[in-house]
Amino acid sequence: MRHLLLGFLCLGTVIAYVQRLALSAPTKNIERDLKFGPEDMGMVMAAWFWGYALFQLPSGWMADRFGARRSLIGFAIFWSALTALSGWAGDLTTLALLWCLMGCAQAGLLPSATKLIGASFPTTQQAFASGALGGCMSLGAALSHWLAPKLLEDFDWRQVLMLYALPGAAWAMAIAFFSTSVERRLCDHGQPGRARIHWIRLLTDRPMQLLCAQQFLRAAAMAFFFTWFPRYLTQTRGITALHAGELAFWTLIAGMFGGFVGGLLSDSLLRSTQNTWIARQGFACFCMAVCGATALAAFFVTQTGPIITLLCLGAFWGTAGGVSGYSISMAYGGKQVASVFAAMNMSGNIGAGLFPLIVGWIVAITGNWNLALLVFAVLFALSGICWAFLSPQGTLFPENEEIGS
Repeated sequence: MRHLLLGFLCLGTVIAYVQRLALSAPTKNIERDLKFGPEDMGMVMAAWFWGYALFQLPSGWMADRFGARRSLIGFAIFWSALTALSGWAGDLTTLALLWCLMGCAQAGLLPSATKLIGASFPTTQQAFASGALGGCMSLGAALSHWLAPKLLEDFDWRQVLMLYALPGAAWAMAIAFFSTSVERRLCDHGQPGRARIHWIRLLTDRPMQLLCAQQFLRAAAMAFFFTWFPRYLTQTRGITALHAGELAFWTLIAGMFGGFVGGLLSDSLLRSTQNTWIARQGFACFCMAVCGATALAAFFVTQTGPIITLLCLGAFWGTAGGVSGYSISMAYGGKQVASVFAAMNMSGNIGAGLFPLIVGWIVAITGNWNLALLVFAVLFALSGICWAFLSPQGTLFPENEEIGS
C-alpha cells in the first residue's frame, strides 16, 4: 500500500515538473505574441522561482496544520488551474503574476509529499522513497524538454498550457480518491494536527541552519543543468542549440537514475551499518566530493564527449546526495516534517534562483564560460563541508512539548 502511495506521489512529481517548465520551450513564441523581449521573459521565469521559494514555509505549515493529503489535493488543483489560466494571459504583467502564483501553488508539492513519506515509510526505506521523488523531478524535466517541441508542432503555446493542466487536475482527483484509506492506515501524522510551529526555533537552530545551507549550495550547483548548461555547450563547444539541448537531456536522465540509486544505497548503508551519520551525512559528503571532482575535471577537458560524461556523473551523484536532505528533514522534523522540509527547500530554491544571476555576471565581466564549472565545483565542495558538520539529535520540536506559535 505504501509503495502504491509512493507511485502516486512520483507520478504527481513528474506531472508537476512538466508543468513548471511549460514556458521554457515556447519562449520565442510567447515573446512574439505578447510583444516583449528576452529580458521580460526572464522576469516571468524568475517570478515562478521567487513565488515557489517564498511560499515554501506557508505551504509546509498548511500541510502540518490541515493534513498533507488535503493540502496536496488543493495545491494540485490550484497549480493546474493557474497553468491553464496562464495561456489566457494577454500581457507581460498578467503572465508574470499568474506564473508567480503557479509557483506559489507548486511550493506545496514536496513538503506535503515528504510528510506523507515520513508517515508511511520506516526509517530504513525513507531514502529510497525520497530518491524516487528526486529521480522523478529529473524525469519530469527531461520529459518536458522532449514533449514540448512535439506539441508545439501542432498547437500554439496557449493551447499547450491548457493541455498541460489536464493531467494535474486528473491526478488531484485520483489522489483524493485513493489516499483517504491509505492515510487512515499508514499516515498517522499525515493527518491534520493541532501543534503549531515555533518559528524562532526553526530559523535559529544550528543543525537546521546547516541543513538549509547544504541545500542552498547543492541546489545552486544543480541549477546549472536546468539553466545555463545548454548555453555553456554552445559557447564553449561550438555546437548548435538543438544539439546542446539533446546533450542536456542526458544529464537530466543521469540525475533521474541518481535519485533512485542514491536512495537505495543510503538505505542499504543504514541497514548494514546501523549508523545514521554514515548512511545519511557521510553518504552525502561522498556524493558532494564526487560532484566537485567531476566539475573540476571537466574544467580541464577540451573534448565534448568526456565533458558530457563527467557532468552526467556530476548530475547522478548530485541527485543521489540530495536524498539525505529529505531523510534528515523527516527524522528531524517529527510531526512538523512539512515545515522543516519547507524551510530547507526554500533555502535551496533561493540558491537555485541566485546561481543563474551569478554565472551571468561572471561571464559578462570575464567572457569565460568555463568559469561556471569552477563555481559549480566550489558550491558542491562547500555543501559537503556543511554535511560533515551536520549532526542533529532527536527532533527539532520534541513530540511531548507544547509548541507555541
